[in-house]
Amino acid sequence: MPCLHYSLHKTHMPLNQTHRKHSSSRSHNQSSLLSRAVRTQSQRVPCGGSDISAAACESISCCFDGQQCYFGTAVTVQCTKDGHFIVVVAKEATLPNLDLEAVSLLGEGQGCSHVDSNSQFAIYQFPVSACGSLVMEEPGVIIYENRMTSAYEVEVGPRGAITRDSSYELLFQCRYTGTSVETLIVEVEPLQQPPQPVVSLGPIRVEMRLANGQCTTKGCNEVTAAYSSFYTEADYPVSKVLRDPVYVEVQLLGKTDPLLVLTLDRCWATADPYPHSLPQWNILTDGCPCRDDRYLSSLVPVDQSSGLEFPSHHRRFIFKMFTFVNPSSEQPLREMVYIHCSTAVCYNAPGARCEPMCLRRKRDVEAVSQEKSESKVVVSSGPLAMASPEQ
Repeated sequence: MPCLHYSLHKTHMPLNQTHRKHSSSRSHNQSSLLSRAVRTQSQRVPCGGSDISAAACESISCCFDGQQCYFGTAVTVQCTKDGHFIVVVAKEATLPNLDLEAVSLLGEGQGCSHVDSNSQFAIYQFPVSACGSLVMEEPGVIIYENRMTSAYEVEVGPRGAITRDSSYELLFQCRYTGTSVETLIVEVEPLQQPPQPVVSLGPIRVEMRLANGQCTTKGCNEVTAAYSSFYTEADYPVSKVLRDPVYVEVQLLGKTDPLLVLTLDRCWATADPYPHSLPQWNILTDGCPCRDDRYLSSLVPVDQSSGLEFPSHHRRFIFKMFTFVNPSSEQPLREMVYIHCSTAVCYNAPGARCEPMCLRRKRDVEAVSQEKSESKVVVSSGPLAMASPEQ
């Protein structure tokens, strides 16, 4: 089990701030840490002196395994008596894993990039007054404050912008009094929002469900297992980590004609329950994965092997979880994500082609005769919430 002393939360809107304070009277030599931050087989970064006790190790926010004191798989901040910040950032601090090369402090300049790193950690060590730190005073206390953020890639579409990269913002302080040194970290927590309905009804009754089945046996098919069970209305909002697969099923209800084929036209995401609101992000267009998305969604064939009574009454697809981005500030919005699909019914008579172009064989592409219902029904999912790494 990883040792986590400070869990790193991503910035959400709106914000609640919770404070954790840690006091330490132990003195760290600013050069000793770096000389001992060597790459081991386990990629651990040593923390404290070689003779440090378990209690002293824990008092400086590190982990102790009975023999060695080391930095945990999150983010650890320490303040030294000789006036330095030590910040150790773990790649596993976020899900998806953090890009350690994308992390930066408030200010730039010599000494403001990481001073050592391996494949799992980056170590920052700099004077408390450097790298853009703010200096504040309270009665009997001098406070040095800095902020660490990460860059992330933003994809821009015609109706909105999204990201699937981890991002974080960490505020940390060193508080110096006449007798002690304190470290303060500010964590940002999301506010919970109530669930929304999972089903929309129309002239043709259609339901959208999100699947949640898990592989429980060795060698099982992950996609087949996923569609073995589904979230209920009470489960919403469903929490997903960025880039997690989201398994979607759209189902035609109340029909028993095996020649009816449910078709999907466009499937897209919004930040609220209203299908026509902005921003939007296309997932499927004309029933096929949207090629403008770097993380291409995928269609899941539904045939007799599915065990469903009417396989043609079902459509399934998978996309990777994302969050919307404010187009002006390019900051992740951290809002809910809702999925919508425009649906119709095709009658699979001789000569009809009910499948989307991307699923047809080459010789069928020119045969475009279709018998579709005139009305289209938009069906929507319940809300998807972006999960914190520890959830």
